[in-house]
Amino acid sequence: MVIEINKDIDRYKESVVMGLTAKQLIFSVASVAAGGGIVLLLYRYIGLTPSVYVAIPVVAPIALGGFYSFNGMSFYEVMERKCRMLFANRPLTYLSTEGESAIREFVQEEAAKNAKAKKKKGKNAPKEKGNREEFEAMKKKTKRVVIGAVAAMVLAAVGVVLLKMKQ
Repeated sequence: MVIEINKDIDRYKESVVMGLTAKQLIFSVASVAAGGGIVLLLYRYIGLTPSVYVAIPVVAPIALGGFYSFNGMSFYEVMERKCRMLFANRPLTYLSTEGESAIREFVQEEAAKNAKAKKKKGKNAPKEKGNREEFEAMKKKTKRVVIGAVAAMVLAAVGVVLLKMKQ
């Protein structure tokens, strides 16, 4: 005997009619009734197409209430949160708990640390100079490469133009 069990038992839904759950069935019947009522009431006055256009904004939220689900929330819960975020949220503001004196002290401490580090680096100063010279040399080399690439492109364009003129 084999009994099949849904692997994700938390999301199991029992269908009532035509594969719809009870909630989906109730909301679909309500949306069809509301839409049909609006179309039948307005059909005589504005015609079929405009009455359907009037019914859609009424029917859509009703139908979505039964079928739409996001992160375990129904359509109405999602819309409530979105409206709260749009209209009820206050902007967040930052108020510093530190005064100017605390900031000045911090800057002085950092300056003292940097001064100590420079004294300790006195031995490494020539190395920094070497790095600077390397940087300048690399900069010159890069300029030469860029100028050479541009010159090659210009020569190629001139060659193409001359070739086209001969033909």
